Amino acid sequence: MCEYCGCRQIEPLAELMDEHMALLDVASDVEIALRHRDHESAVTHLRRLSELLDRHVRREEEGVFTALRATGEFLDEVSELEQEHDDFHAGLAALDPHDPELRVKVDAMFRHLSDHIDKEDLGIFPVSVVTLGAAGWDVVTSVHSAQPSFLSERPGRAAGPGHTG
Repeated sequence: MCEYCGCRQIEPLAELMDEHMALLDVASDVEIALRHRDHESAVTHLRRLSELLDRHVRREEEGVFTALRATGEFLDEVSELEQEHDDFHAGLAALDPHDPELRVKVDAMFRHLSDHIDKEDLGIFPVSVVTLGAAGWDVVTSVHSAQPSFLSERPGRAAGPGHTG
């Protein structure tokens, strides 16, 4: 993850980036469970991942993505990221815990998730730093205030740099 663009100095972006790391942690928990053939734990972690992703995606799409759309710039990039959100959600919903290919399918999905996160952390978030004006950041801040991060609900884990959650 890049630390040079200034994203980490903007609390809503830093928070979304921290959520990305937390999502990847849960994905790792799924992979570990599957590697140990613990399908029950894997399914539990997949459900948790789905719940966290739903909350995270809402905050991104209603906040940063909506604000970027309002500028009229980067519309194709935002649409692509939104489609990837939809595809990932559909892919999670379609997983069959009894599928002998579950691990292979999950591994492929998580590679796409990692690539998607890079597109946001290294692409659309830095773009938003230089593109969004005060009105755009007001939209983002309002959404984040109305829909708090799941990070503050994670027992025993810090909310991330600059956060007290």
